[in-house]
Amino acid sequence: MDCIFCRIVQGTIPSRKIYEDEHVLAFHDIQPLAPVHALIIPKKHIPTMNDAGPEDWALIGEVHRAAQLVARELGVEGTGYRLINNCGADGGQVVFHIHYHLLGGGKLGPLNAREMQ
Repeated sequence: MDCIFCRIVQGTIPSRKIYEDEHVLAFHDIQPLAPVHALIIPKKHIPTMNDAGPEDWALIGEVHRAAQLVARELGVEGTGYRLINNCGADGGQVVFHIHYHLLGGGKLGPLNAREMQ
């Protein structure tokens, strides 16, 4: 499998980590679309949200818990942020490993789906 996010989890591709535990990894996006732009991923490879099964729901919950911690760490917990998961090619997903974009650090305008590709 040649998944860039799996390689980041394995440490073969460097990242600027924000948060890590046994199930979740969060790191700074290398092409930020907002003053604060983090990616939050489960360490388990799940290609899309549609591929997540009942055995993954707790893991998805852990990703959301990590999003709260990352928002606090990056100073946007109180001012607000956007948490986005793109699912499938038409949904704008480019890397087929479930991931969430956490965007903040200023007033965010209307969401433009092309921005998240």
